[in-house]
This record gives sequence, C-alpha cells and structure tokens, in this order.
Amino acid sequence: MEKTLIFGHKSPDTDTITSAIVMADFEKKLGNDVEACRLGNLNKETKYVFDYLKINAPRLIEKVEEGQNVILVDHNEFKQSVDGIENANILKVIDHHTMDFKTSYQLFYHSEPVGCTATVLYKLYKQNGFEIDKNIAILMISAIISDTLLFKSPTCTDDDVKAVEELNKIAGLDINSYGTSMLKAGTDFSDVSETDLINLDAKEFMIGDIKTVVAQVSTVDIDEMMKRKDKIEDEIKKVIEDKKLGLFLFAITDIMNSNSQVIVLGENSNIVSLAYNVKLENNTAFLPGVVSRKKQIIPIISKVAN
Repeated sequence: MEKTLIFGHKSPDTDTITSAIVMADFEKKLGNDVEACRLGNLNKETKYVFDYLKINAPRLIEKVEEGQNVILVDHNEFKQSVDGIENANILKVIDHHTMDFKTSYQLFYHSEPVGCTATVLYKLYKQNGFEIDKNIAILMISAIISDTLLFKSPTCTDDDVKAVEELNKIAGLDINSYGTSMLKAGTDFSDVSETDLINLDAKEFMIGDIKTVVAQVSTVDIDEMMKRKDKIEDEIKKVIEDKKLGLFLFAITDIMNSNSQVIVLGENSNIVSLAYNVKLENNTAFLPGVVSRKKQIIPIISKVAN
C-alpha cells in the first residue's frame, strides 16, 4: 500500500515543518505507513532547529496524485495546501487555525484554539500514552516558541506554556536561551531576495469578497528591513497583478519589542487605515503591539471588509 503523506502549508514555517515530522512519528506509533513531507524550503529559523538536532528536512513535494492518502497539519484551507489536494483522500487534519474546510466524507479532524499545532500534537501523544523521545520533544518546543514568539504573542495560551514545561522535562533545554537564538536566526534576511522575502510566510485569504495576501517576516531591526521597502513594493505589485489581489499586507514584526511595520498595497489598502485608525504614508504604517497575523491582523481587517 502507498504511504500516506503528511504535510503542512505552503511557505512553511517552523510549526508546519516540525508538525509534519511529529505527526509522522505519532502515526507510526499507531502502526501506520506514513511519510512527512514539506511544501517549500526551510526558512532560517527552521534550519537552525534542524542543524541543532542534526536531522534532515522532509522530502519536498509540489503536488499529489488523485486518490493519494494524505494527512494535513497546521492548515485546512485548500489554497494554502499542495497542488491536487482537492482530489486527494484526506484522512486527518490536525490544526489550530480557523476552520475553512469541507469534504463530502467523514474524517478525523482535530483543531484547538491554542497557539501552535505542536500543542495539539502533544495532547494527542498524552491521550494515547505514547512515549515522546528527546528529538520529538525539541521539535514540538521549537514550534511552540516560533508560533508564540517565545510566549509573547497574544495567540499564546496556558496550554502552550504547559506543553513546553512538560516537554522540556524530556528535552532539557534552556528555553529562553534556545528560543532567543532560534528566533534571531530567523531574522537574517541579508541573502534573501525581495521575491523570496514576501513569500517566506505568505498566506492567501478571502477578506469578505477581497482576495488578500498577508505576509509576515520577523526581525530585530525594522529600520534595517525598511531600507528594502522600494524593492519589496516592486515585488508585491507583481504578485498583486499576477494573482489579481485586492490587498497585499506585508508585516515586518519586531520580535523583541512586539510591534509591526506594515507595507500595504492594492486597491483596497484603505481597509487597513480604517481597521487600525492609522494613515498610510507612502504605503506604510506602524502598528504598536501587533504581532499576530491570526489574532491581530486577519480578524481586524475582516471586520472592516465585511
């Protein structure tokens, strides 16, 4: 029988890559024949984790064939998934995002309002009484640190914090030191082109009837990143034209001070001004305290659009 493929969303972040590996470990403990895959290249933050553990990245796939058995982690929207997902046989979904999912058949769907998919996976291990080895523990800890910005994000819940505390009994990390080093590793974009920069962590949404992309990068120096603004805008304009977008919001998030500078383009850019009561000057605005796309960007601009 063909292996079941497990993968997260396109433009993969640390949670989506590590969750595929963790879910594969979980499924193998259930006796299932599975393979963790990825839908894009590792970013530098995720590469830091893999280098730390001295492990290889999962296999890259670009499409799945009709009828292929798959398990989705860290996403449920088809437009964020692999090409051909509409015709795949989805067995399970493990997620922590708003549900935008529909099939004509029953399947195992487990999603919780927590900061990270790894937190959901940790609970599944506990519920099934499965042992967690050190590498798997570190992968889950890394994912939670990444998605919660070392517990600073408003998406962080008590469950996320508790999961890290329990997992670290296995991992034995200095959480603050490891987490800070990991997050900082992900902020070096000196060798990343503007084309790749706006696609590193970009997700497509329908905000009302407006086709929207919200992309985000983390940094420790917003001013340094803004030196690339003109070239970033040129690349955003190409994406807007190619995908026929009404809005493209690029958030540059300061992980140390919990703020974001946004670059906003598209015929519906006024939505951002209305949502945050700010004036866009040269297509940009500073949003103090805004760090979470899921809780502080998508729902805020959706209220204005709807």
